[in-house]
Amino acid sequence: MTEKKNPAAVQTSGDKSPISGTGRAASQLKVFIQGIEGSFHQIAARKFFGEEVSVICCNTFREVIAGASITDTDTYAVMAIENSIAGSILPNYNLLHQSRMVITGEIYLQIRHNLLAYPGNNIEDIREVHSHTMALQQCYDFLDHHPWKLVETEDTALSARNIQHDKSRHTAAIASTLAAELYGLEILASDIHTLKNNYTRFLVLQHEEMDRPSIQADKASVTFHTDHSKGSLARVLDRIAVGGINLSKLQSFPIPGTDFKYAFHADMEFDSLHQFERVIESLRSITESLRIYGEYRKGGFY
Repeated sequence: MTEKKNPAAVQTSGDKSPISGTGRAASQLKVFIQGIEGSFHQIAARKFFGEEVSVICCNTFREVIAGASITDTDTYAVMAIENSIAGSILPNYNLLHQSRMVITGEIYLQIRHNLLAYPGNNIEDIREVHSHTMALQQCYDFLDHHPWKLVETEDTALSARNIQHDKSRHTAAIASTLAAELYGLEILASDIHTLKNNYTRFLVLQHEEMDRPSIQADKASVTFHTDHSKGSLARVLDRIAVGGINLSKLQSFPIPGTDFKYAFHADMEFDSLHQFERVIESLRSITESLRIYGEYRKGGFY
């Protein structure tokens, strides 16, 4: 169940978006993201759609889904779904399940943290470091070597923007290089995160009523639940394996209103869409319900 790197699945920045099969330019697209400009969500959107893509910033993931649910032919969402260190973002799986959104792509983005400060300051001037709690935790090995006060904020990019606004001499932020570029900050130290193999997987979503480009899908996400009798899950997994499909993720969720009964989210990788459809058809008779969130190309690693 190991994810395979596939850089060819998503084109690099500046290339035509792999999702824009209609030929629309990236600048014509509207992509809802969580966080402000300079966030890792914006970087992921740029990697997938191109540098010129227009982002609509939202405070919460719920707002992201609500905004992208408008059936506009040029509206999408980019939403983090799991991290290689922190694991699955369970509330976002629930948002996906409750929505009418479908998955049309994914991207794996390496999370690289940097120490940013107002121009003209140096590392000896710093007394406080501001950032999201997760970013601070991921940089403890670096931070422990300095006598700084650590201040938790709601967003990495917001911390960077606040430094620009306040022109603070004694405060630094942990954020992306894009945040440094957008807010005119200097990078005092690069790649200060402890674990270098830190990737976040982002889903690209669109409303189910939107036209989807024709792509050669090799991955799909589904949700299902069984009757919870003995061996019911094993039978599902066996048919997936016999069908030659790689189960790259299996995530359980409690079913609301039941006594500890669970549904499952599964990511499946396959050689052809026909192969996937054949396996799905065989699963319908041994599951209580089954929903396909989308078929798409495996994402590249950046």
